[in-house]
Amino acid sequence: MSDKEQGLSRGLTNYGDRDFSVYLRNSFASSMGYSRDMLKRPIVGIANSFSGFNNCHRHFPELLDAVKRGVLMEGGLPIEFPTISLGEVFLSPTSLKFRNLMSMDTEEMVRAQPMDAVVLMGGCDKTVPAQLMGAASADLPAVQLVAGPMMTSRYQEERLGACTDCRRFWSKYRAKEVTTEQINDIEGRLATTSGTCAVMGTASTMACIAETLGMSLPGTAAIPAVHADRLRAGEESGRAAARMILNPIKPSQVMTEKSVENALRVLLALGGSTNAIIHLTAVARRLGIPVSLQKLNELSDTTPVLVNLKPVGSNYMEDFFFAGGVGAVLRELKPLLHLDTLSITGQTLGDRLEQDEGWVDRRVIAKASEPLEPQGGLVALFGNLAPRGAILKRSAADKTLFEKEGRAVVFTSLADLAARVDDPDLDITKDDFMVLQNAGPKSESGMPEAGYLPLPRKIAEQGVKDMVRISDARMSGTAFGTIVLHVAPEASVGGPLALVRNGDRIKLSVKERRIELLVDDAELESRRAEWVSDNVPPEQRRGYDRLYASEVMQADEGCDFAFLGPVD
Repeated sequence: MSDKEQGLSRGLTNYGDRDFSVYLRNSFASSMGYSRDMLKRPIVGIANSFSGFNNCHRHFPELLDAVKRGVLMEGGLPIEFPTISLGEVFLSPTSLKFRNLMSMDTEEMVRAQPMDAVVLMGGCDKTVPAQLMGAASADLPAVQLVAGPMMTSRYQEERLGACTDCRRFWSKYRAKEVTTEQINDIEGRLATTSGTCAVMGTASTMACIAETLGMSLPGTAAIPAVHADRLRAGEESGRAAARMILNPIKPSQVMTEKSVENALRVLLALGGSTNAIIHLTAVARRLGIPVSLQKLNELSDTTPVLVNLKPVGSNYMEDFFFAGGVGAVLRELKPLLHLDTLSITGQTLGDRLEQDEGWVDRRVIAKASEPLEPQGGLVALFGNLAPRGAILKRSAADKTLFEKEGRAVVFTSLADLAARVDDPDLDITKDDFMVLQNAGPKSESGMPEAGYLPLPRKIAEQGVKDMVRISDARMSGTAFGTIVLHVAPEASVGGPLALVRNGDRIKLSVKERRIELLVDDAELESRRAEWVSDNVPPEQRRGYDRLYASEVMQADEGCDFAFLGPVD
């Protein structure tokens, strides 16, 4: 790349006179106090998703300084720019609805502004997939720098960490095992530092996936947000981005079909978040790489669960970091991985694993020869209830429910669920299947993490901890239970889930990878003829809501927008 195509001379604003464009840009850049020598340097953009509505990113001002320091060390000019930030619990109706908007923001700002490489600072659940999606589409050398997990806290003698413990104690509260006074005390102890959830939820899963893909520096996924190593990771990420200016490595060279398959292997070994399937599918789709649920099952059959972290196990992300992190997992999976995949460092995965040795805490990361579970944490189900697939996190489920037939108790919407789930007259037993309709990507709710249907209070008070739940919604990566999610096609577009009625029989077989509605075809066709969508048509909406309603795809397609795929 010539000097005329680097730094501030890159991607000039068009005034019809190139030299005037350079002159004007340099003039305005000088107003920010840069010296002439500094303005001649190549530029590393820093996409900063800090926000007062994102507690996970509270430490980003300090982390940003570390990134800038690294860029300067390698002779680059660091320029920060803001993007949309998605704070998981601060968005309505759900953060997933705005993931694609953030990906577009990231892509367009990376492409439109003069930078030669970019560091992507994100962490909270949807920010990392949004940034990876945007980076894939812009295809400029990029480094993903994650926020890192928060540290645990204490309640009496027990360690606490958001957000598996949030759900566990809330379930206890609903079952009257915890008092109002206790739950209020616990509320203030669940999340006490900056950083993402302290367990293997969506944020941590996506951090591990980013490292496995090769988009983050080796060893950086699990560093706690408040650890000094997180700042050192920021500095080194800035240096890595600056080094790629002279030796460009584009996201399309790093995120390949082979590295995506490696990422799926690691996801399964982690017992990671179900949401990661949607996100990884969307990221891969930007580069024309298919992620098949049938392929997921093939990989799951031969990938053991190795990581003993909540919600699957008993430990937290800080334990995973000190136990060896992603590198230790990759070494155990080495015979199953594609070792010729490339990282942003220029190293292949095989080269990394030859050099990446260290102590491993086997209480947290098991040997492949002695796994926690012999098969992967996730499995896809198919059948007449989910022709295009559904997802079950079997590593966080009750195995006694895996081969079961039950009566459907149907909730037609989130409002219906909220209104009736705790009704003492609700006709339900622990052996029934709870079914939630109209909570998928095109529904009014936008596919929230509502698939973790709360057990009816009268069931919870009987001491029941789990029962089969089925929906087209998602659930938090920090959640647990025998929960069938992402049913595709969804109910709000007339998928078979929309045709389920109270009293229908449903059969679940994890062994056979099946979820079947035991209603004959003639009856289903009769119901289909009567079905009418409750969705507000796109043309009756405005702004981003209209775009979302028109373009969002189904769960098996990553819930991306149809027009954001690669150009043929």
